[in-house]
Formats: sequence, structure tokens, C-alpha cells
Amino acid sequence: MGQVIVELPDGSRHQVDAGSTLRDLAERLGVRHALAAFVDGRLRDLSAAVGTDARVEFVTFNEPAGREVYWHSTAHLMAQAVKQLFPEAKLAIGPPIEDGFYYDFDIGRPFSPEDLERIEARMRELAARDQPIERVEIPRDEVRRMYEEQGEVYKLELLEDIPDERVSFYRQDGFADMCRGPHLPSTGHIRAIKLLATSGAYWRGDERRPMLQRIYGVSYPTQEQLDAHLHRLEEARRRDHRRLGPQLGLFMFHETAPGMPYWLPRGLIVLNEMIAFWRTEHERRGYQEIRSPLVNKQELYELSGHWEHFRDSMFIMSTPDEDVYALKPMNCPNAMVVFASRTRSYRDLPLRLSDTDILHRFERSGTLYGLLRVREFSQDDAHIFVAEEQIKEEYREILAITERFYSVFGIEYRLRLSTRPEKYMGDPAVWDRAERELKEILESSGRPFEVAEGEGAFYGPKIDILMKDSLGREWQTGTIQLDFQMPRRFGLTYHDRDGREKTPAVIHRVIYGSLERFIGILVEHYAGALPVWLSPEHVRVLPIADRHHDYARQIRERLASAGLRATVDDSNDRISYKVRQAQVEHVPYMAIVGDREVGAGTVAVRSRSSGDLGPMPLEQFIARVAGEVAARV
Repeated sequence: MGQVIVELPDGSRHQVDAGSTLRDLAERLGVRHALAAFVDGRLRDLSAAVGTDARVEFVTFNEPAGREVYWHSTAHLMAQAVKQLFPEAKLAIGPPIEDGFYYDFDIGRPFSPEDLERIEARMRELAARDQPIERVEIPRDEVRRMYEEQGEVYKLELLEDIPDERVSFYRQDGFADMCRGPHLPSTGHIRAIKLLATSGAYWRGDERRPMLQRIYGVSYPTQEQLDAHLHRLEEARRRDHRRLGPQLGLFMFHETAPGMPYWLPRGLIVLNEMIAFWRTEHERRGYQEIRSPLVNKQELYELSGHWEHFRDSMFIMSTPDEDVYALKPMNCPNAMVVFASRTRSYRDLPLRLSDTDILHRFERSGTLYGLLRVREFSQDDAHIFVAEEQIKEEYREILAITERFYSVFGIEYRLRLSTRPEKYMGDPAVWDRAERELKEILESSGRPFEVAEGEGAFYGPKIDILMKDSLGREWQTGTIQLDFQMPRRFGLTYHDRDGREKTPAVIHRVIYGSLERFIGILVEHYAGALPVWLSPEHVRVLPIADRHHDYARQIRERLASAGLRATVDDSNDRISYKVRQAQVEHVPYMAIVGDREVGAGTVAVRSRSSGDLGPMPLEQFIARVAGEVAARV
């Protein structure tokens, strides 16, 4: 038997027998808790043999790839349990997801809570047997015959998408499922299991196809890890913006406009405050705000490239004169039209055009999720037309704006460079130049960043902003895209110092991203207790009795004169209930007034975060709150 060389991520090289399995190698090297391994970049089962020199990287549950393997194997374990308990069930798909796994079944009815308890118990029994999970390959025709005999119609449809003549399966304890893998070495690795929920899900996300029953679950190597995860889920439910938004009077949805939020009075204050802050910060940096048509002809999107690359996500309509129009899904084509509306020179550059117009995108109904995934939204958009030699300086300025915005909210963020996708527009050489530019900009910024190969927009590479909320969840919000393609398609030019015509580059950028999405994230990040400056109500004045109402209204008028948002709770409820209600509604400050306050011309101040602050002269109280609002505390 020959020898091969295995190189590990730390650069060390090891000589092993050709044909040794990855499991053998892990044991020899003392690698603990390995679940699978990358071999020359490809994730493999530990049972796979090493036949040639290779670079090997073992993965555990601590790595994203290891968790995917773990949760994918648990999804198979759930399918095995369901087939044992409900033999009539038809299997569909069971992938790992960000925080666990799911599997779709067709059993002709919804699963009950009692069903989930039985399935979870059976999964624990099966895992305890610690059965080996083996990869086998079966001839395609044999797989087809097997699934036809079993009536597994969904697996048969999936088989049609697999071109291989031999199809890989993973087998455990008499159960086998068609899958590319990889998977855990055995079921015994799965130690702590929790099935979380069940819901309906259309087959392949198509509402014209059968409705299946999806079971969501999660698993961990230890019960302590599972308990911590369930605590995070409970906290996430407590903070869920879909519950808090309507409860706090911020927004609502209605079945007549799916995916399109109604902004309620208190929520519109928050939205307008976000835009006002954005407008102030950008005006002083030389941005010029524009507004453009909501509906545009098909020809505009053909010219921009969106008709070819984005049409399936657009709301399209025809008119009696047989022209085809679409609700605009993004602002960039209109910004190109504005640039082209008159002759431009190098003195106009950088030309920073900004807007917060309403956009529409057709998202499938199954993907809609509160404010985080909607069909109607606004962006804090900007399109910056620059000469090529201005790109780096403009990106540095945009990164400074990013730091300013995210520091105001006290939110951590990181950056990601997304490169040319499989379907792209333009010359690869131009793409390469743009990607080099962005990489150099990120390297010189001093901020850590990662590279996401193939995740760029169809017209150019981009830098994505990923923010982390108070639960440690990461969200993509803003993006800064460099585009050499669209200006060429629109024939945009400017005259340089020598009078020659040149084509500008354009930077497409949003800092918040979708305002709806950003506000949804903020509501969850702060659990509804928005910063003082952003709160729809800064102060609620609480009179103790009817005789204090006039003084309470005077206080409210003084607060309003100082530019503060204030209301009076003049209900007949007891003062303890009024305080509790203001606390539940996350009002930052309560000004309580009774006989003592009326006589002294003061207010008794209570803070939602610090509790009772005692009596305070009105002017001192106004200065305190106004100072926090101005400082955007």
C-alpha cells in the first residue's frame, strides 16, 4: 500500500497510508468531535478514503459546515421516525437551515402537537441505538422502480433533477433517504433534540402545487447547548417585531395588500425620524435629493438590464394603449435618466443623487415575513456618479457615513465583498477591475471583511453591510455597489478637463437598506424600547386625578413648544395602571403630576430604564429630554 501526504490548515504535513479513511486520520491526529472534513475544498463523510495527496480540514459542530451536517442528519432521523409512526407519509425534502432543520411530508392532514411529541420521542430512541450512517450508491433505474413501488411521488420528481446514473443514498437502521450528503458517522452523535413547530408548505414553494406539512426542529450535542438555544428562541419570540409592531401601534398588515405594510401614526413618526436623520446627514455631505416616477415603461428596464435579469420579481401591467409598464423595483434606472437629462462636466462629479422613493418587488407569498420581507418598501438610496479616479475617495466617505449611522444605533456591523455572479452583465475584464478596486478599498479601510464569491449584483461587485443585533443574529442591511455597466448601457458621458467625453462609473449605495427591514430589526434589537430620539412619544404626562388635568395639559404644551413629542393620559384609571401602561408601551419618560407638583410647578419624573427619578423643575426636565433627543441617545 502506498503513502500519501495530508496537509492540515496549520500547514503541517502528515504521511498516511493511501486508502485511510478520514475517521482513521482524525483518530491518529487526535482530532476530537470531528463530524466531517473538507478534502481539497469539498466536504466529505468521515468514512471517505484519502487516496491521493490532499489538503484536509476537519469540521466540528462549532463550524457552520459542521452544524449543517449535524442538522441534515437529524432531519433524516426525523424522516425515519415519521415513516415508522406514519407509514402512509410521503417524503419530500429535509434540508438544514440557519438554526436547525425541517422536513416536508405529505400525510393528508396537519401534524398535531401530540404527533410532534411522539415523533420527538421516537427520534431519541433511534439516536440512542447509535446506528452507523452509511453512504451507498444505487443505479438510477433501480431507484425509480423502488420509488414507484413505494408511491414516493415527490422523491420521483426530485430524481428527475439528478443527472447521475448512480444515485447516492444514506442508510441507517433499515431506513434510507436519497441525498448527496455528507452526514454524521452514526446516529449516536445526535444527543439533544427538540421539535419546534409545524406548518403548511407548498411543494417547491409553488402555491399551485400540493400543500405539504413541514416540521421544524433543532438538535445539539449537549442538553445545555439545546437549552441555551431554546432560551434564545424564547427571547426572539418576546422581541418579535410582528407582535410588537401592531401592539405598539407602529404598523399593521391587511389581507387585501399582502406584504405591503400600513404605517400607523406612531410608526410613521419613527419612519419619518429615520428619513429626517438620513436627510440631514446627507445634505451636509453634498447629496441632492430627487424623486422619480413610481411606474415606468418596459423600455426603461430593458435598457437598464433589469427586464432580462429581474423581471420575475417585478409587478408588471399593461394599459389600454397596449404599452407595458412596471412598478419600479429599484431606483437606479431613474437616476441614470436624471444624469442624462443635461450635459455634464468633470466639475459636476461626484454627482450624488439620493432618494427614498417607494419600491415594489414581487416576493412569493410563502417568503413574506413581517417588515423583514415585504413587497412594498423604501430605501435610503443614492447613486453617485464619479470619475474613475474618484472611486476610492468616495468609498472612503461612504464607509465613514456607515460608521456614523450604525454608531448612532450602537449596533455592531461588519463588511463583505461580493463578487461576480454566474449571470452577469458586461465585460469580465471590467468586473475584474471593479473587484480589485473594492478589495483595495476594504484593505485600506482597516476593517475586517470576508469575500462572498459569486454574490454580487448582475451589473457589478458590491460591499455588503452585515449588522449584528442584541441576540447575536446577523442581518444584511446596507450595500455599496460599484457599477461600470449601467452608465454604458444608458450612454452616459461627461466632459473631462480636456473636453473629451468619458463614461462615469456609478456607485449604488444604501446604508439602512430597506427602511422597513431596518425598522423591523431595530424593534427586535431594542425589544420595542426604541432610543429616545426615535420613540414616537418622548414623554407621557400622567395626572393623578381630574383636578390635575389642566396642569398636565400645560406641561404637554410646554414640552411640545420645546419640540418634544408628548401626550396626556387623562383617563380615569389609577395612576399605578397609567404608569404600568406607559412602561408596557415603552414610553421613555413619564411626567407624573399631582397636588404637590401643581403647587411647586414641578413634575415627578419616571424613566422607563432607570425608574423613579424624583421631582424635577419643568425646565430642567425639558432640558434633559431635549438634550437626549438632540444627541440621539
